Amino acid sequence: MQSFWVSALLQTHHHVEAFPGVFRFPNKQKNNKKNTLLLSYSHSHKNTHWPGSEDIQLGKNETLRDTATVLGRFNDLVLARVYGHGDIEQLSRYCDKPIINALSDLHHPLQQLADMQTLEEEFGSLAGLTLAWVGDGNNILNTILSSAGPLGYNVQYATPPGYEPNAGLLASSQTLAKAAGVRIQGFHNPLEAVKGADAIITDTWVSMGQEMDAQKRLEAFKGYQVTEELGRKGGAKPGWVFLHCLPRKPQEVDDAVFYGPRTRVWAESENRKWTFMAVAIAQLQGGMRL
Repeated sequence: MQSFWVSALLQTHHHVEAFPGVFRFPNKQKNNKKNTLLLSYSHSHKNTHWPGSEDIQLGKNETLRDTATVLGRFNDLVLARVYGHGDIEQLSRYCDKPIINALSDLHHPLQQLADMQTLEEEFGSLAGLTLAWVGDGNNILNTILSSAGPLGYNVQYATPPGYEPNAGLLASSQTLAKAAGVRIQGFHNPLEAVKGADAIITDTWVSMGQEMDAQKRLEAFKGYQVTEELGRKGGAKPGWVFLHCLPRKPQEVDDAVFYGPRTRVWAESENRKWTFMAVAIAQLQGGMRL
């Protein structure tokens, strides 16, 4: 399922054989994401530095500016998975090598590329699709919203009160969507969000760093589980498909959907490999925009 994101770049830059030295910031760690990225690196047969979070200690003992400057001397590419989005901005400001945002509290662009690739493989085009989000107003939803206008799809999202997406980012996304002739609608009722949906998407209700609020969140998200009944009662399209970036908890989506014919989770997971490779190659070839 090698995606066109990679294929097009390899056709254009057929002399690219591999990645040079790559450094990864591991402030936030998930095993499936780590394995995906490691496989992408090994596929390229080049050097990768993969320190643990206790090794890099981002922002401790030396400033982030100093760390970014030094890393630019040692590496050709820096992959950063951090908590605060401001860390990504500082790395980009002070490191003279490409910085890839593997995750921050505001955005998750690599996951978004994998999701959109999966949907394009499924439907042939993103234009005119209606994507339903049922869950937390987190970094993945923020990125789905910000891409709606540029990629030409509609978004209907449902979050519990108090768990809405970033307000400033939502406003800018609404402006882009309006200019592109697509719509973004927010609800607190999942049944409203899935009406006419081509795809229903969710994510964890308790992200890394939110463990202290886990019980409060589980209470708030009652009724937000993705099920066949939700799609049927809410009026999702008969052929709707399901996405989840993993790891999944049963309260977020039941087994019938997660392991059933609607799931595209496994293709989505594989596509993280191909889309990351495409982004890395693009940056190493001069910062192409995908």
